[in-house]
Amino acid sequence: MELYEVMRTAFSAREFTDDPVPDEVLHRILEHARFAPSGGNRQGAHAIVVREQATKDAIAELAVEPAKRYLAQRANGESPWNPLEPPRVSAETIAAVERVGALSSQYSRAPVLLVVCVDLGVVAAVDQDLDRVGVISGASIYPFAWNLLLAARNEGFGGTLTTMPIAREPELQALLGIPAHVAVAAVIPLGRPVGRLTKLRRRHVEAFTHLERWGGAPLTA
Repeated sequence: MELYEVMRTAFSAREFTDDPVPDEVLHRILEHARFAPSGGNRQGAHAIVVREQATKDAIAELAVEPAKRYLAQRANGESPWNPLEPPRVSAETIAAVERVGALSSQYSRAPVLLVVCVDLGVVAAVDQDLDRVGVISGASIYPFAWNLLLAARNEGFGGTLTTMPIAREPELQALLGIPAHVAVAAVIPLGRPVGRLTKLRRRHVEAFTHLERWGGAPLTA
């Protein structure tokens, strides 16, 4: 596929057919994704390929509690898991959420999960001393994760970059034998999508660009 077409049609797939993702296709996806940039070209990315159903079910279970909070906050008109404001819903309200749907089931139903990790010993987290949630180390792993999804789209497969199970990272690390100095950055369910979106909805360039400073005039064509 042409690059721009892949970028404009790589939608978030959460429902999959029973078709497997062959090892040779998965290897080809990773073979191309590995050329993503990372800080200092230190290449701290790791990917755990999960096919065993029991492990996928365990990861799905880890997503349930964080997904309940997500849905309870959204129903209350909040931005879920916002790092700037604590949740305004009670623990009882969160616990009362009965169904979380694809926010959990996608992990059990996908033919394969790619657990994308990064070695924190090789990232340059230059924002580590700022009084906010750190984001800079993501520059050394999320290009790789997105390359995985672009390559999968090119191969006729799909998935989505998810993070719900990572709210319980210590348990996820124990489940998969991930050492403490390695952070989990994403869990990507991958498979052949049941349906396909061909037109994604995104803000126009003028809605998110600023010339010279925040609040400046937008960039136009």
